[in-house]
Amino acid sequence: MSANLVALCYLVASVLFILSLKGLSHPLTARRGNLFGMIGMTIAVLTTLAITRRIDIAIGALAIGGSIGYIVAKRVEMTQMPELVAAMHSLVGMAAVLIAIAVVNNPLGFGVENPIPAGNRIELFIGTFVGAITFSGSVIAFGKLAGLGRYSRLFSSAPVVFPAQHWLNLALLLAIVGLGLKFVSADSPTAMWPPFLEMTAVAFVLGFLIIIPIGGADMPVVISMLNSYSGWAAAGIGFSLNNSMLIIAGSLVGSSGAILSYIMCHAMNRSFFSVILGGFGASEGAVAANGEQKAYRSGSPDDVAFLLGNAESVIIVPGYGLAVGRAQHATKELAQKLIDKGVNVRYAIHPVAGRMPGHMNVLLAEAEVPYDQVFEMEDINGDFGSTDVAFVLGANDVVNPLAEVPGSPIYGMPILEAHKARTVIVNKRSMAAGYAGVDNPLFYMDRTMMVFGDAKKVVEEIVKAL
Repeated sequence: MSANLVALCYLVASVLFILSLKGLSHPLTARRGNLFGMIGMTIAVLTTLAITRRIDIAIGALAIGGSIGYIVAKRVEMTQMPELVAAMHSLVGMAAVLIAIAVVNNPLGFGVENPIPAGNRIELFIGTFVGAITFSGSVIAFGKLAGLGRYSRLFSSAPVVFPAQHWLNLALLLAIVGLGLKFVSADSPTAMWPPFLEMTAVAFVLGFLIIIPIGGADMPVVISMLNSYSGWAAAGIGFSLNNSMLIIAGSLVGSSGAILSYIMCHAMNRSFFSVILGGFGASEGAVAANGEQKAYRSGSPDDVAFLLGNAESVIIVPGYGLAVGRAQHATKELAQKLIDKGVNVRYAIHPVAGRMPGHMNVLLAEAEVPYDQVFEMEDINGDFGSTDVAFVLGANDVVNPLAEVPGSPIYGMPILEAHKARTVIVNKRSMAAGYAGVDNPLFYMDRTMMVFGDAKKVVEEIVKAL
């Protein structure tokens, strides 16, 4: 395969990746965006295979990896998507590290001069450093999202902190830079190995340490941040290998992940650097900090059916509880019954509802909820005050009025203003606090009715009552 044809195929794949990102920016074009991405990746893989010397090994690796990916994709639940994404990020980071090790071991096999030029060494250093941090950080993020905190405190959704933590991280970062300079300035291939391996090991430790202090409330930002890291790691290795496809694809992933991280931080009124340097929040399900017992009003699915059936307008606020209960299909059926009765039904989506960006949008799309019924926070917040019923399904922190109270741990975080509705119905399993570990005064308002139980079962009972 000629160099010009390879360049052309990579260019076509790159254009398709850009069109894919453009398509994924809106639910109406998301399927088309996914299709563009799959076609682009197919072209990129086939082109790479065409220029691979050991195609038998490459095809064997693709078969093994593809089979594992297919099995995992078939078995994973929608509620497990955040931890699956974290796991995928870890693999990208480790791939970058392993490729860098292979290049240092045999530069000629990758078309790199021997001894490796200083410019290529800098690129290898960056790719390895970012890749190692991405791997170990993603492993911790996976453990936090998968609820492995019951086995080890290191995976707790609560921040794991200790004295002089930031100073230790700074010392490790300076050590990585120093070892990187030693690696770049080494005068022989043999002399490169010790600083390279030491730098890689320290980077693995640093990735571990910068994620454990991040609390569960900040995990959506961590997911997008690690997504960005994996892209920059791939781009760095692409420069080392002079592979334009890796450079372009990695840059697209890195930049889009960085932009998404900024959007998530803005949606949570959080500084990106404060998230990186240490999060906030107690473990999921923590009760109110002061342990005070407060009065609240509870009802049954029949009570909810009566209120919903006599309303003129209803806004449904889906949260992680809906995802856990897999209640999206039952919720769509409920909404359709209300619409048939002449009720104006809409869904309100907070940017960080769930455990990853877009989690609720994907769940509703899976249930084929019409896009014109789904509204983002800024488009629907002004309507809560004139809405008869706000039906909160498993959401907590994103509807917490304490975000408007100075001094609150979540003060300034934009929320869905469900508390302004004439009547508020909240479905939860218990009165436990949300992922941020902050009690929610919405639950104790006079016009709020709590309905306890699994979201799917509760909604199905409401549908029967209607």
